[in-house]
Amino acid sequence: MAEPQKKTTFPVKPKLKPKARTPKQTPESKYWSSFKTQQIPKLISVPSLTFSPTSPHSFAAAHSASISIFSSETLSLSSTISSFKDSVTSASFRNDGRLIAAADISGLIQVIDVKTRSSLRRLRSHTRPVRYVQYPVLDKLHLISGGDDALVKYWDVAEEKSVLQLQGHKDYVRCGDSSPVNAEMFLTGSYDHTVKLWDIRVGDSKPSMQVNHGSPVEDVIFLPGGGMIATAGGDSVKFWDLIGGGKLLYSMESHNKTVTSICVGQIGKESREDSWNPYRVLSVGLDGYMKVFDYTEMKVTHSMRFPAPLLSVAYSPDCSTRVIGTSNGVIYAGKRKEKEKEKNVESESNLFWRIRPVENTQRQVLTPSHFRYFYRGQGEKPSEGDYLVMKPKKVKLAEHDKLLNKFRHGEALVSVLESKNPGNVLAVMEELVARKKLLRCVSDLDVEKLELLVAFLHKYCTIPRYSSLLMGLTKKVLEIRADDIRGSEALRSHIRNLKRSVEEEIRVQQSLQEIQGVISPLLKVAGRR
Repeated sequence: MAEPQKKTTFPVKPKLKPKARTPKQTPESKYWSSFKTQQIPKLISVPSLTFSPTSPHSFAAAHSASISIFSSETLSLSSTISSFKDSVTSASFRNDGRLIAAADISGLIQVIDVKTRSSLRRLRSHTRPVRYVQYPVLDKLHLISGGDDALVKYWDVAEEKSVLQLQGHKDYVRCGDSSPVNAEMFLTGSYDHTVKLWDIRVGDSKPSMQVNHGSPVEDVIFLPGGGMIATAGGDSVKFWDLIGGGKLLYSMESHNKTVTSICVGQIGKESREDSWNPYRVLSVGLDGYMKVFDYTEMKVTHSMRFPAPLLSVAYSPDCSTRVIGTSNGVIYAGKRKEKEKEKNVESESNLFWRIRPVENTQRQVLTPSHFRYFYRGQGEKPSEGDYLVMKPKKVKLAEHDKLLNKFRHGEALVSVLESKNPGNVLAVMEELVARKKLLRCVSDLDVEKLELLVAFLHKYCTIPRYSSLLMGLTKKVLEIRADDIRGSEALRSHIRNLKRSVEEEIRVQQSLQEIQGVISPLLKVAGRR
């Protein structure tokens, strides 16, 4: 009596498919991933981004010979300032957000009214391109600038003149930052590998302190409190203790290429239960990565990849917007996804219901004994105690699944081999093994179809996740169809290639065993220590 045939009602799936390793997502990683990224295209190489210190914190992007100002709420273009003749290199808002200072490669610095877009002051003293200009955080009357002439200048904006010229650097001055706690102190970074701390009260060209980053400095920032600074250059971001005399605290080297820009930002209050909201340093580089660094724990807490070299990064004071400028003129603006807020705006009907007694405002819980329980519409959301009757989804079967359901095993094997999907092929083979029909199908294949099978075995039998089944099947094919293989040049060619692949895999495994033999004693010694 023949054995009952097994019939499948669902598509076959491979049992040897490896489990995907999903990285563990931390709460902070979820926070940074919650910024919904939107592209702002059609710009030209964005070397500078800066946020207005005042609400609603619009941001300015320097690109080509203009500055574009965008709304941080809608990420739409608000206005464009085009009073420049050369490429703009740097921009900075005044602490009241009404004025913006910008420098270009001609050496000109302009102070512009944000509202009217008119140039109020034109400061010219640098002989080469100005790469850095900034309003001090606590000062509305002065500007700091640095350029390719290796000079640092302190400007009186109202008088349109340089009141102090500092000559301590020996190469291009490319970046700087002003102290968050002292209006008279600021930093500058240069391609001479040094970062210098200046105090204008001293009044000479000698810096109060300097540190050597070890490579051309692309950016430098004060950390909150003013006692620590971060410097970026080469493939590293370094943290220094100013109070401790410029001591190097840590070097973060997780970028693969030059770090071009860094900024400091605070994690939003809504993401934490306690009242303390930690600060993080955001860095971007030419490798296309943005890194988030916790400088209290000295570790990278989040990383994100973008499809272009990154030149600038900025983070809004209200922790809601993050913008990144690229070399191809695209700004990746990330807006924080806000949780659905409770409706505080009350309509007239809400007010009417609010003044009614509390017992009348509570919605009556529906029970099966109430007629409204059965009167609910299809769009009603089920409650916890409801029994859901779901309409079964229609299962779409592939051609090989349909053939398996009709017990046409040989045709199913040929059909899935022609699809060239290794996962489906393994699934069908496993199903045929369960039905004890795989070897029968192999023996019934004609020479042309056998060539398909041998080519598949040659390609996939040495892959670890498939080898447990395919290596045994390969041995059986060679035993069962030896005569056909000898009589076909195409089959003999596939078998020769298959032999070379197996021999190469054996050599690889032997090399790995030798390496393991060398490493194992070292790991044991390290574990004892």
